[in-house]
Amino acid sequence: MQPGLELARFGLLCCCLLVPVQSCGPGRGYGRRRPSRKLTPLLYKQFIPNVAEKTLGASGRSEGKISRNSEKFKELTPNYNPDIIFKDEEDTQADRLMTQRCKDKVNSLAISVMNQWPGVKLRVTEGWDEDGHHSKDSLHYEGRAVDITTSDRDRTKYGMLARLAVEAGFDWVYYESKAHIHCSVKSDNSMATKTGGCFPSKAMVTLEDGQTRPMSELNPGDRVLTVDTTGKVVPSQVLLLLDKEETMRISFIMLETEDPRQHLKLTAAHLVFVAENNTDIMEDFRPVFASRVQRGHFLLVREVGSRRLRSSRIKAVYMKEDIGAYAPLTSHGTLLVNNVLASCYAVIEKHHWAHVAFAPLRLFHSLTNFLPSYHFRRGNATQENGIHWYCRFLYSFGKRVLEKETFHSL
Repeated sequence: MQPGLELARFGLLCCCLLVPVQSCGPGRGYGRRRPSRKLTPLLYKQFIPNVAEKTLGASGRSEGKISRNSEKFKELTPNYNPDIIFKDEEDTQADRLMTQRCKDKVNSLAISVMNQWPGVKLRVTEGWDEDGHHSKDSLHYEGRAVDITTSDRDRTKYGMLARLAVEAGFDWVYYESKAHIHCSVKSDNSMATKTGGCFPSKAMVTLEDGQTRPMSELNPGDRVLTVDTTGKVVPSQVLLLLDKEETMRISFIMLETEDPRQHLKLTAAHLVFVAENNTDIMEDFRPVFASRVQRGHFLLVREVGSRRLRSSRIKAVYMKEDIGAYAPLTSHGTLLVNNVLASCYAVIEKHHWAHVAFAPLRLFHSLTNFLPSYHFRRGNATQENGIHWYCRFLYSFGKRVLEKETFHSL
C-alpha cells in the first residue's frame, strides 16, 4: 500500500477520534460542535457582509463593462436551469448570462428556495446588463450580479430569500428594494477565489539563531520563531510547505501597521490573529480570514531585535500584487512573518480545528525523525508546486462534515 494512502487513512481516523484540544495560537483553544442555527431573514436595506459591495471584503472592485464585442464576453455562460425563472424582459436572453461563479451560486440558491417553499422557484429579474440600466461600474455589466425574487412574488418571503442567498455563498447580498434582492460575487479571475493561504516569496521569517530568511529560501527542518499559548516567543520546526507557487503573480492583502517594519502580506483566505482593542492579552487575539481584517484592528507583533511582544494598530488595508506563494507548516501551527504573528492555516476560520486536523501529519513527521534513513529534504526544489495532497484530502473531507459558513467564500 502507498505510504500516502496509509497516512490519509490514519489522518481520517485521528480526525474522527481526537477530542478537542488546546490550540497553539491565541484565543480559545477548544472546539465545540455548533448547534444548528435558525435562519433569520435580512431586514429591509440590510446587506451582508456589512461593507460596501465593491470592496475587498465583499465582491471586489469592478473590472470593466462587458459588451457582446468584448473579449471577456466569451467568459459569460448562459444559465438554462429549468428550476429558475428568468424574466428576460429584453427578450435577448441577457438575464441568463453570468460568470461561472455567479451561475454556481444562483443554482445553489434555486435548490434552497425549492426546499424552503415547496412549489416556489427562484426568479431572476436582472442578470447581465448590456443596455446601461444600472449605475456606473455596476457588477451587472460584468455578469457578476443578479436581482432576484421568488416566482410567486410574495414580498413577505424576500427577507428570508436574502438570507438563503447569503447561505448559498454570494459574496454580497443586499435587501435593496421591496421589489427584489440584489446579489453579487467576486470576479472569476480574482486570486481570492483561486488560492488558499500563502505569503509572498519575499516575506521574511526569523530563525532560531536570529537570522532572517525569505519564504522562498525556507527549508523543511528550519526552526523559525513563533509564539506559544503563554505569549512567549519560541522556536518551531518547519515540517513542509502546504502550498507553493514559485513564479505566480498573486494579489495579496496588505496589512500595514503604524510601524513600517511590521507589516503583513497574505492571501484573502489565510488566517491572522487580530484584536479589536489595544491589548497584549493573548486570549483577546482571535483568528480571522485576512479578507475580514479592517483598519483599526490590532496585530500581535514582535519588537525588532528582541523577543518582546506587543499589539500594533493596523493603519491601512489594501490589495498589492507580489510574486510567489508559500505556506509553511510549523509544529506549532503558527509563525512570525515580518515579525507579525500569523496562522499556518487557511480556508477554514477555525485555527484550533485546523491544528487538530493536521495532528496526524505532525505525528508522522515526529516519528520519522527517529528513523535512521529519514532526513529532512533541504531546499524547496524537492517539493513540487501546488497544494500539498494532505490539504486537499482535509478540504474534501471537511466539506462533507462541516457547515458551509465555516469555510472561506472561495
